[in-house]
Amino acid sequence: MKRFAMGFAKRPILNRLVLCGLLAGGLASMTGCATPAYSPQERDKMISRTWHYDMRQAVDDWDSFWLLRPPSRMTIWHVR
Repeated sequence: MKRFAMGFAKRPILNRLVLCGLLAGGLASMTGCATPAYSPQERDKMISRTWHYDMRQAVDDWDSFWLLRPPSRMTIWHVR
């Protein structure tokens, strides 16, 4: 009879512990998304720079396809 009564006494503590663990895990997974990393202007400039770089690389690929320049993995453009 004592075993049966002890099982019920431990159960609410275990439920609370599991609930607190799930709540802590949920809260920990939701941090960091409240504020954007870049302003809209910074994001637009970054996208523009990337497109500009990609277009310069496309010119290199096109010239390489038509054999207008010797084959190389290096670009003639100044890339940072």
